[in-house]
Amino acid sequence: MSVSPTQRALDPAQVRRYLTASLGAEAEVEGCGPLTGGGFAAVWRVRLTDGRDVVLKVGPPPHVPLLRYERDMIGAEAHYLRLVADRAPGMPTPPLLHHGTDPELGDWLLMAWLPGRTLWDLTRAGADVGPLRAEFGRALAALHTVTGDRYGYDGGRASGATWRDAYTAMVDDMLADAADWAVPLPVPASRIRELVARHAAVLDAVDRPALLHFDGWAGNVLAVDGPDGTPRLSGLVDGERYLWGDPLMDLVSPLLFRRTEDEPDDPLVRAYRAAAPFPLDAGARRRLGLYRLYLHLLMTVEMPSRNITADNDPGRVALLADLLGAELAALAG
Repeated sequence: MSVSPTQRALDPAQVRRYLTASLGAEAEVEGCGPLTGGGFAAVWRVRLTDGRDVVLKVGPPPHVPLLRYERDMIGAEAHYLRLVADRAPGMPTPPLLHHGTDPELGDWLLMAWLPGRTLWDLTRAGADVGPLRAEFGRALAALHTVTGDRYGYDGGRASGATWRDAYTAMVDDMLADAADWAVPLPVPASRIRELVARHAAVLDAVDRPALLHFDGWAGNVLAVDGPDGTPRLSGLVDGERYLWGDPLMDLVSPLLFRRTEDEPDDPLVRAYRAAAPFPLDAGARRRLGLYRLYLHLLMTVEMPSRNITADNDPGRVALLADLLGAELAALAG
């Protein structure tokens, strides 16, 4: 796959400049190298001569066009990390060492390195990840106890006084992005707005803006082996897409390309519901469908900005077209 235009091309000399700007001239780099897996920022792991391992995350160059919700995503992640450290200290997130902004260097974060392998890699290797998924479910329930003062995104992005207003504004922004980037959709944008409006009343059941990570797919969940060799949760990373809203929205990405409501016995779902009970009734199922619609719409609309095309990643393009079409059909049924 082609490199995303949003990812800066870095080299070791540039990495040293970011480290000096973050920690001072006394911070010396012993070695560094890029990390893979994300598609938005450039991320490098750095070993310092004092023995510390840190992670440098650098935002896109200022001239690169972004989606509306991606404005100041590096600053958003810094805010998320501070929020969690202050109000949900039990959540294993990387300690924030520095958030920098510079006309030449752009926006960047320096975080402590969290050890572990990803849930994605462990699952593909055939490891017993049931206990890890259950831990992740309990961690999400703890994160969701943090309450905000608005729904939607911070920083002047789509938000609202109610969850219905915020969700509608989020979808509207995504459809405006689709128009800007000429992204083909399964149905006209007006039809998507119509279907969302038809079912939006179910969102009024949400009466508290909970802190959501909203990017809890298996590649962002880290684990280390416990004393018995079973993988245990060591980190949840990449919180730049956080928002405030319905806790059920955070159960979509961890079951990516699956239907949360159809898998009540998944260890994550079962552990989450034990910690934060909710009924899997018709209203909850409809809300989960709306959240999958938003996620699949986001993943579809972001493809041009990431240089993802039917030529270089036909499987992803076809899969998202099917998933988005299925959620729209369910809303129309």
